[in-house]
Order: sequence, then C-alpha cells, then structure tokens
Amino acid sequence: MIWQNVILFFTLFAVSVFVIPWYAYQHGFTLAHWLWFLIAFSFCNLSITAGYHRLWSHKSYQAHKVLRVIFAIGGAFALQNSALHWSSDHRIHHKHVDHDDKDPYSASRGFWFSHIGWMLRNYSTKRYDDYSNCRDLQKDAIVMWQHRYYLPLVLATNIGIPLILGVIYQDVVGMLLIVGVLRLFLSHHSTFFINSLAHIWGTQPYTTKNSARDNGVLAVFTFGEGYHNFHHIFENDYRNGVRWWQYDPTKWLIKTCAWLGLADKLRSVSDLRIELARAKTKLAIAQQRLETAPNGVESKARLTAEFERLAQTLNDYYHTKTQLLETKYDTMMKQYEHSLIKLKLAQLKLELKQRRRHWHLLTKQYA
Repeated sequence: MIWQNVILFFTLFAVSVFVIPWYAYQHGFTLAHWLWFLIAFSFCNLSITAGYHRLWSHKSYQAHKVLRVIFAIGGAFALQNSALHWSSDHRIHHKHVDHDDKDPYSASRGFWFSHIGWMLRNYSTKRYDDYSNCRDLQKDAIVMWQHRYYLPLVLATNIGIPLILGVIYQDVVGMLLIVGVLRLFLSHHSTFFINSLAHIWGTQPYTTKNSARDNGVLAVFTFGEGYHNFHHIFENDYRNGVRWWQYDPTKWLIKTCAWLGLADKLRSVSDLRIELARAKTKLAIAQQRLETAPNGVESKARLTAEFERLAQTLNDYYHTKTQLLETKYDTMMKQYEHSLIKLKLAQLKLELKQRRRHWHLLTKQYA
C-alpha cells in the first residue's frame, strides 16, 4: 500500500463529508469563501487540463514561458504529482489503453481501480526510473524546475494560499477548509472521473476500438475533458469538445491565450477526418450487428458501398472547399475559376446533404 496516498485521500474525504458541513452549521461560510473556492478550483483544474494534459502530455499547442509557469504552479496546487510524472503516466495510458498489464489506470480493471485504486498500491514503480517516454519534457526548464521543487510548491500553494486568504478575511480555519480541503477533494475526483466514468458512461461516436466515451455532463465538471471518445482517437487536437456548442472551457482558454500571444501552433484535426471517423464508427457498429442477421452478407455489402460513396463525396466536398479558399483572394484573372469552384462546391454540398441523410437512415436500421 502507498500509505501516504491512502491517508491523504481518506482525510480529504472525511473532512469534506463530515467536518465541513459541521463547520458550516456552526459558523457559516461567506460569499468570499465560495468565490475563492471557485477561483482556486478553476485554477487547479485548468492547470491540469490546459497544462498537464493538452500542453505537456499531448503537445497540442505551444505556450509562452509565463503561461507554463502559471500551469506549473497550478498543477502543484492541484496536488496530482509533477507535470513530468503525470505526463509519463498519461502517455502510457494512451499507448496501452485498456490493457490491464500496461495501462496504469486501465478501465477494464473496474471503476474503483481506474478512479483511485491504482494510486493506492505500487503496481508499476519501475517506469519512473528515467521517464524515457518524456525526453521532450526533460528539456523543458520549467517542467524540470517544478519536478525538482514539487514538494515546496505543494506546501506553498495548498497551505500558503488558504492561510493568506484566511488572514485577509479573518477566518483561517474556514479558508483552510473550503479553499484548502474541499477544493482539493473536488479537484481530485473531477479529474479522476475522466479515468473512470469517462471510460464507462457515455457514447462512442468516433471510435469503438477502446472504452473511452463522450459525456457532456462530465464535460461540465471537468472543464471540457468529458468528450473523451474524441480525445482518444485525436489526442493531439487542442480541442476535446470539437463542435461549437460543446462545453470545453479549456479549448476556449487555449484559443484566448493564442489571441493574447501566450500560445501558438495550435493543432487541430480536419473536419474531413472527424466526419470520416464518425461514419466509420457507424459502419463498424452496423456491420457487427449484421453478423448474425438474415441476409447479413448482402446488407453489409450495401452498407460498405454506401460508405464508400459517402467517403468519396466528403473528400470531394472538403477538397473543393479548400480550393475555394485558396482562390478567394487571388488575382482578378482567376475570378472565373473561383466562380466555377464556388458552383461546384454548392453542387457537392447538396449531394453531401443527401448522402449524409441516406447514410443516417441506412445505419439507423441497425442501431
């Protein structure tokens, strides 16, 4: 057993569930307590999602030194180990997802193990000898600074910040409970839910090759990380909620930082690849269900042919769309060519609409 983790998690649970409600009844909490709780909780979680996860684990964008320092401090405040250690674990998870013997928090070993159990015992300490899967991060001075001074940073943030707030608002105990303990308890488990619930509860619109799920409810509590099925097939995309209406504040933060000059080289997957992934998943599900169905061979052949027609139309549409953008600001000599491409795109858009509808109706029969 890793007794320091057992004691930490049990203490956070006990204080959050029993002591804090008692203190609230006896003394009450002010608006300032809850405001600083929200600020600290958001700072911690965004440091994990935008920093530890999308920046350092997946290199989905590049960040200015100032932003990296902020994320390094916030990561220590979140008390989820150093960025180097966290990223090493996470890269192994993606490489060996759902493999019990290699995935550090494999969901196939059950909810408890993937949520918290994997941190309570020494299952595979060998992989931390040299962090060989994070050689790129070992060249990052800020990552290595945080790794070397992780414990002092943890103490300075998790004890120092609540104490300072307690002195300012004349309630040291209250701030230690709310900004210290409750914030840490909820920050931990909202992150842990991505390893557990996001591999159990939700939909699989992009791939069925692993257990990852998309879940809009989880996205609200995890700052956009709930769209986990998309993430596991397109892990280097700086977005998790790829559709405009999906709640992904981490994506919005990264984009805002790019506008402010604090981030650049944002990586994203093309709309073509995303739509093809969705279509391939529907095809795979339908074909699986036709394995034992009467006339299954003929139906599978029909599905495959329709998928190929859809894929071809998608390729033509997005290629033509790119051509149109390339000629939009070209010389007047190419205005005629631009008009022809625009007309072709309109025709392809209509054809694609029909293909999408037909594909949806066809695959719906086997849903």
